[in-house]
Amino acid sequence: MALLVGVGLTILASLRGDNSTAGASTAPLLAATQAISREDALAEAPMATAAPEAALPGPLSTRAPEPLLMPAATQIGPADVPTGYPQTPEGALAQLASIDQVAMESGSLDGVRQVISSWAAPGGPSTESWSGVRGMASLLSAMGLPADAGGAASILVHPAMGLIKGTVGDAFAVVCVDFDFTVTAERTSRIAIADCQRMQWLGGRWVIGPGLEPAQPPSVWPGTDAAIDAGYQELRNA
Repeated sequence: MALLVGVGLTILASLRGDNSTAGASTAPLLAATQAISREDALAEAPMATAAPEAALPGPLSTRAPEPLLMPAATQIGPADVPTGYPQTPEGALAQLASIDQVAMESGSLDGVRQVISSWAAPGGPSTESWSGVRGMASLLSAMGLPADAGGAASILVHPAMGLIKGTVGDAFAVVCVDFDFTVTAERTSRIAIADCQRMQWLGGRWVIGPGLEPAQPPSVWPGTDAAIDAGYQELRNA
């Protein structure tokens, strides 16, 4: 059990990445527009914090968090990611949940790279820099598996809670999803892993926008007091 928890926390640390540059200025050398500076300020604003142990399964709260109604996908997009979400903050959150879910459930570095190469705007995360790629690499390494786990491991990713950090206009949003992450090899390990991304409306769909990945939210077990205190809302189908 200690080994399984260790693997889970390794995944968590890798997906959250090294945020030592999260507060660094991303303003270009040339004069930027007000909209761009507002986007950077929103992305870099600090999030609530929680102890790493809060990501492990824990007692559920008796409080009723406000539900966040999620629109349904209407089609399948590149890399088999569900899409067709509306140009709303809820649509941006639903698209991020689908991107992360398909990427991590692929169980392979190639699968994760295919997803991000199809769903990042120019200047956004790359097949080398994206936190999802780092997370998958650490997961497979921790379990002693090759770059393509094949049938050696089962990875299930369920978007359970989310929050809308903020928007700039109707084409930019920073949204966060708190996932119930289950990995089964010889044993099953469960942990909460959260992800925040800049989402930009581009070409009729939401994609992960350009710039540094935003300050990351706390990964807390869905439905707990810690999750509600962090501002997460329960995700429900609209």
